[in-house]
This record gives sequence, C-alpha cells and structure tokens, in this order.
Amino acid sequence: MLIRLGYDIQFQIPATVAIVALLNVHPSRAGDLLEPDELKTEPNLKVTHYIDSFGNRCARFVAPPGLLRLTNSTLIRTSDEPDEVNWSARESAVGDLPDQVLTYLLNSRYCEVDRLSNIALDLFGNLAPGWGRVQAICNWVHNKVSFNYQHARPTKTALDVYTERVGVCRDYQHLAITFCRALNIPARYATGYLGDIGVPVVLPMDFSAWFEVFLENRWWAFDARNNQPRLGRILMATGRDASDVAMTTAFGQADLCRFFVVAEEERAVVSGPQL
Repeated sequence: MLIRLGYDIQFQIPATVAIVALLNVHPSRAGDLLEPDELKTEPNLKVTHYIDSFGNRCARFVAPPGLLRLTNSTLIRTSDEPDEVNWSARESAVGDLPDQVLTYLLNSRYCEVDRLSNIALDLFGNLAPGWGRVQAICNWVHNKVSFNYQHARPTKTALDVYTERVGVCRDYQHLAITFCRALNIPARYATGYLGDIGVPVVLPMDFSAWFEVFLENRWWAFDARNNQPRLGRILMATGRDASDVAMTTAFGQADLCRFFVVAEEERAVVSGPQL
C-alpha cells in the first residue's frame, strides 16, 4: 500500500522564536519512504536535525516575526495488512527487561502510575498476564471514556481522564499507558499519521496518538481510542507521554492559525503500451 503523507501548518510569530518540530516520519520507517521527507519552511529558514534521547528525528530552527508556514508531502510504502495482533504474546518479568525499557514503567508528566496503581490492580490484577490483559485495558478505557474535543486541555493527566471520563485520543492513551505501567507492563506513547483507510470518515484529519507495549521482547501498537486494528498507521515519534513528542515546541509565543494534515492511500500508476 502507498500512502501520501503531508501537512500545512501555519503560525503567527509576534517575535523571533526558536522552535523544535517532530514532524518527520520515525527513523525506523525511513527505509519505506519513496520520496524525500523534509520539512519546508516559509520564509526559507536554516533547519538542522538531530535524534533525541527517544530515537525521534527532530528539526530545529529560529523563526522571525510574521507568518510561519511548515509544509511537507511525501510518499511511503506500508503493509496492506492491519496492525499486528498476537494473543500469545507474553509479558516479561521486570528483572528481564532491557535497561532502556525500564523508563516506560515509571511516572511521567501525564501518567501518574503511583496514583492509579491500586485502581489498576483492582480492575486488571486478576487477569492473566500478556496480550489479553493489555487488550482488556484498552476495552475498559475505550468503553468508559467519551470522545469530545471540547473537553481537551493540555494539562489533563491520566488521573483526570479516569475521574472525568472524557477526552481526546491522547487522553485515552495516557490512561491506558498508566494502567499498563502500574501492572509492570512497559508502555510508551506514540504519535503519527492514521488516515481513515478502511473506516468511515468521521472527523477532520489530524495527527493521531496511540501507544506501544513491550511484550515478547518487542513493541506492539495498541489504540485505546479506536480499539481495533487499523490500516496505514505511520509512526512519527515515541516517548514517555505526549510531553516528549509535541508536534512543535516554541520557546516563546507562536500562535497556530492553520492546521491541515493528510494521510490517504495513493494508487500506483501502471503504464501500459503506447498505442
């Protein structure tokens, strides 16, 4: 399957400001790209790149006052199968986990593991460890939390979501991540493209959030918001929670004035004989 990815994001900048953007496809998917994946800026700015401590590709630049436009269009080849499912995948004992995975068991900005540990144990502690227990967490969060853009706020934590039972996609994932960590299941936040491929189009296209769980010595994608295997999930960044993978971080004021994202299947053009 070929998927056309792109965005057009614009800000009004009142004063010169440094910005870091995580808008590239994740380095693990670089080999699947069929076209360059490069951030373009208007005005034309000097953009440098680095890999952060979580393995994400980051772009940094300094924007002058005025209108700032960030755009990109690229093509990627991906599986035409939905997200992998492995009901036999087992959890690992904490003592057997790789060193770099341990951080995904701890508290983070939006995931208060200590404050939700008893609740997680009450809800899921009696379930058999493994894939089925993670899926039970997704089922519970999906069924108990209502989706509503009007209730989105940047300070909402997993405990807030549990208490209020309403939020947006990132809130579903934060609560599910926290429940997993409370049960000693490593879980990390993921963001990227998820087009409406094979499902009804309900909302305007946006970047999407899901989470990944470490089972059977590898990471697997789960999605408490949609709670079903999906086609065309393209990873951009992973981290402890949303604070590690912000689309853009401006070290000063930058007012968003346009936001457009596209992720749609593109049919390959097959050339026939010329008559």
